[in-house]
Amino acid sequence: RVVITGLGGATDDLEFWDNNPVLELYDCRYVNNPKVIADNHNEVAINNAISVDLTGQMTAETTFGTRMINGPGGQSDFVIGAALSPGGRSITCLPSTALDGVVSRIVPVLDEGTMVTVPRNYADYVVTEFGIASLMGKTVRERAAELTAVAHPDFRADLKKKARELF
Repeated sequence: RVVITGLGGATDDLEFWDNNPVLELYDCRYVNNPKVIADNHNEVAINNAISVDLTGQMTAETTFGTRMINGPGGQSDFVIGAALSPGGRSITCLPSTALDGVVSRIVPVLDEGTMVTVPRNYADYVVTEFGIASLMGKTVRERAAELTAVAHPDFRADLKKKARELF
């Protein structure tokens, strides 16, 4: 079945939506409720991020500090729900760089004023084109090593140096 929280403007074919037994439409207060999400065994939450710091804090909302790009949507709800789900996991995907490779999206620390969408204690897997960082249950130093390994190679040396200074 497909659980949705809105038609998303897809009203061209109302017959598809009307009385379709595959579709279930619920209010977002239900769909995005971490308790409801956690009731699904092996829940997998797949989201994206703008940047991730070496501790695993993630923003999907702001860049360069307070510059608003997006709202949180249900990202934190699904990340927490997946963490509480038996066998659940959360995967955050992002390219390793921005601005045509000039800026690393894995950073030592988030800029002042950045809105944290996912706190580090709920960070599970982070995926870039260079691999998968497994963060859940790891120390800050282990997290920094995992994230540095999936950062763009041009930024790894600086990230390692900064991690040694910070942690």
